[in-house]
Amino acid sequence: MSRPAWRKNLTPVDDDGGQTIYYDEDRGTYHTWCDDGTDDLASTAVVITVASVLEVDTDDLERLSAAVEPDALNSLIGHWRRADMADVDGRITFPFATCVVTVHSTGEIVVDPEQRVPSVGR
Repeated sequence: MSRPAWRKNLTPVDDDGGQTIYYDEDRGTYHTWCDDGTDDLASTAVVITVASVLEVDTDDLERLSAAVEPDALNSLIGHWRRADMADVDGRITFPFATCVVTVHSTGEIVVDPEQRVPSVGR
């Protein structure tokens, strides 16, 4: 997975499982991309990226399904990637393992470990 040229402020910090993770010092966020040319699943990329950011094994994270339905996430991102979504800024944001995760229609995954996870029902 390669970093788009327009994101020059991203510094590679990890290459976990062949997935390069970049850090944006200005925002304090971590970024990676689902590669639409392979069988990379958004749900797998989210789990690998969050585990890397939190410096834990993927088995030590809560189940992704506690935050979002993995098959639905994969389907949505797959639909966005197959469709011509150049004019649309689709995204889904959800809390996962003390982070806030945003997956964009471009395949970009942004993990914010510093953002407060909103409380539900308050």
